[in-house]
Amino acid sequence: MNLQQKQQIAQDTANGIYEAYPNLWERFGDRGFEHTVKDNHHHLDHLETAWELKDQQVFLDYAVWLETVLVSRNVETALIIDNFERLMAVVPHHTEMAQADFMQGCLRKAVQLLELPIERRD
Repeated sequence: MNLQQKQQIAQDTANGIYEAYPNLWERFGDRGFEHTVKDNHHHLDHLETAWELKDQQVFLDYAVWLETVLVSRNVETALIIDNFERLMAVVPHHTEMAQADFMQGCLRKAVQLLELPIERRD
């Protein structure tokens, strides 16, 4: 993925989140939206690293760490899951098939992991 593809994916995903949850504008404002775009760049960077290493665990470890950070900042796990689900839909439009399939697999597994109670994750 090049920078332009990443920016388009991050922007499309953030737009979808803020359209679906307009209360986020009230809660977090423009700064929150900008952070959502930046967060999606980080998600994509970690997905790309996992792809290059052919190791989904890289992204799963990141997802668990991300949840810890964002929950401490009053962002619910459900919003992280929603974000990942939106990425699953957007990524294939901007990447080649093998990479999109791998990244969708990472995102799907991360969603399944984050849906588990913390004490059941290992």
